[in-house]
Amino acid sequence: MDIFSRYSPFIQDFIYRAGWQTLRAVQNAAGDAIFNTDENVLLTASTASGKTEAAFFPILTLLDEKPSATVGALYIAPLKALINDQFGRLGELCQEAGIAVTRWHGDASQTQKRRLLRKPSGILQITPESLEALMITKHAEITSLFGDLRFIVVDEIHSLLRCDRGLQTFCLIERLCRLAGCRPRRVGLSATIGNPVAAGEFLAAGSGRGTVIPKFDGGKETWRLSMEHFYNSGPQADEAAEAAGPQSSAPTPEAPSPVLEEPTDTAPKAADPGIGYIFEHTRGKKCLVFTNSREECEAVCQQLRQYCEVNHEPERFLIHHGNLSASYRESAEEEMKDDDSLMSVCATATLELGIDIGRLERAFHIDAPFTVSGFLQRLGRTGRRGTPAEMWFVMREEHAEARAMLPESIPWYLLQGIALVQLYLEERFVEPPRTGRMPFSLLYHQTMSTLASCGEMTPAELASRVLTLNCFQNISRDDYRTLLRHLLKTGHLERTENGGLIVGLAGERLVSNYKFYAVFQENIEYSVRAGSEELGTIVKPPPIGDKIAIAGRVWVVEEVDHQRRMVYCTLVKGNIPAYFGDVPGDIHTRILERMFDVLNEEKSYPYLMRHAVARLAEAREAFRNSGMAEHPLVSLGGKMWALFPWLGTYAFLALERFLKLRCAERLGLKGFNSCRPYYMQFTTQVGEQEFYRIVAEEAAKPFDPLELVYPKENPVFEKYDEYVPEELVRKGFAHGVLDVEGMLARVREWAVQFPFQTC
Repeated sequence: MDIFSRYSPFIQDFIYRAGWQTLRAVQNAAGDAIFNTDENVLLTASTASGKTEAAFFPILTLLDEKPSATVGALYIAPLKALINDQFGRLGELCQEAGIAVTRWHGDASQTQKRRLLRKPSGILQITPESLEALMITKHAEITSLFGDLRFIVVDEIHSLLRCDRGLQTFCLIERLCRLAGCRPRRVGLSATIGNPVAAGEFLAAGSGRGTVIPKFDGGKETWRLSMEHFYNSGPQADEAAEAAGPQSSAPTPEAPSPVLEEPTDTAPKAADPGIGYIFEHTRGKKCLVFTNSREECEAVCQQLRQYCEVNHEPERFLIHHGNLSASYRESAEEEMKDDDSLMSVCATATLELGIDIGRLERAFHIDAPFTVSGFLQRLGRTGRRGTPAEMWFVMREEHAEARAMLPESIPWYLLQGIALVQLYLEERFVEPPRTGRMPFSLLYHQTMSTLASCGEMTPAELASRVLTLNCFQNISRDDYRTLLRHLLKTGHLERTENGGLIVGLAGERLVSNYKFYAVFQENIEYSVRAGSEELGTIVKPPPIGDKIAIAGRVWVVEEVDHQRRMVYCTLVKGNIPAYFGDVPGDIHTRILERMFDVLNEEKSYPYLMRHAVARLAEAREAFRNSGMAEHPLVSLGGKMWALFPWLGTYAFLALERFLKLRCAERLGLKGFNSCRPYYMQFTTQVGEQEFYRIVAEEAAKPFDPLELVYPKENPVFEKYDEYVPEELVRKGFAHGVLDVEGMLARVREWAVQFPFQTC
């Protein structure tokens, strides 16, 4: 089928004006799936491959040929910035055909929203949180808005596969379709899907349709990749950043090919070597500098700006993260879109997703990201418009003390970075969806949202609306009754004279706050202002006279208004840490297993630079000499041992609790501490063989995962767990958070590896 000929004339004209010679493979494949089937469609293709056009060209053609009586296509994206970016592109495309494109989020104009409510049509772009708000505040208009909805496009779907926010999004899609009486097809878009079949099932859940996953030749990817290691202090810090590495490797047709550049500049003297390396290699270029946390983002930006000052250079670093005001974030985004700009931006995951940030020359990453998906998304910010994607990893480490124990001598971030790259190069591995969860926090949220939008319901009717949503399939009616009784007792729900349920006074205070629309965890935040300028938000404001770090600078606190949660400050010079709340890392077991392989193999990696090569060689020697290759449990001297289970975050957490709660007495465990998910350190009264035998015996006994929750512990893990009865929180944590099966599988492997211990 000639897909181009099937497009509406206005789309053909758009393609002619853009100067395209041919359609890309993803566009032909998507057109075939959307035009010639009635199924959901999952499009997986590399960043900047044209996925958005691939989805919308056929969708707009169908809407042009048979206009919808209401909104015809709902576009859901995880970030407002992504919606704003796509708004301009879609608006230009749809203008000639007279198809309206409307943004609906906190920064969008009320005029646009009112126009849509008066005359629903075209495409509506929205975030999950704004869709939640729409369902609550515009409940009566849902049918008139979406009664003839044909398509729901979920962009960056990979970001929704492993969290409550993703489950919330698909709850909302199901609720909307039921309420509006529509049955739209779903189209998922992503550059980083590791298991397309599982992602397709996630996309289709509750839709009554299957998912088509088009296969096509996406062409050969080429990467420029380097990874260097720096000590923050000690002899190597004096060398700063003399980074030379192996020669470029030739591209191969089977896999993305790491192609190296050889840096020649050096960092400023006495600089933090890793940050100095970044400072020198961003000069005269437009770059992104990614960090894993907002705190580190602030610290790095402060240091880089100080280097500009010391070197008498114009300031050339901006900052972008979720706690900054919209004006700061948008300024950074606009600067990135300017092809003539030579500014660089320090960023977190807020610039990880698919907004077009122009001709970016390279990305830096400080330490290793938590996921393969995150690595690919951040790498994909570069390499647009015909140039190869390019990332330089900067792995930093404190010099271990002379008497440091074995675990502290292993460069965990360096190993993790290598493992992430190799897993994708060798296996195309990307983290799969998290399944088997018991999301009681989300169950509370959707219960309150449903009552807030629909009004009074009987318990049976409420259960039929909420408990039947696909993501709650692992939750029993008895568990739901327990939740409802608790909410009545705590005033979050009230019973009417007719026996129905409504939102109670305690619940009303939550539901009426705009922060209710989000299910991701938020800290209690204070707005920070300098004069009339809003800088962003922080948690835990310090006393008057102390300093805070935000927007890449340091400020002294002049006034704190706790009632209004406002902090007033003025600019000063200096360097201090920021704090925005904890950021846990969800690291998959396959990453830890590949880290083991990195230590255990003699393989060299062409993207490693000189110091990284040397540091890996040291780590491999320590690995061999310690016996870690053959023994997960390694003696540190006397009765002190280190356990290296090579498990991901949640399986590691399950093993940690299993040892403490099921095995501690028999093992004589004391002084237990861990660096999750890399190793555990403890003293034990038994030897290695006895350790394996006892652990295997305990694992062979039947036990309830609830036994891995500490007595009287209420493991609040998600945003609304505090409103859920303790017994359900404990159950959800034990059965839905802890990876007990992954932990037991590893213990069984030890039993096979050391069979004589279990005789």
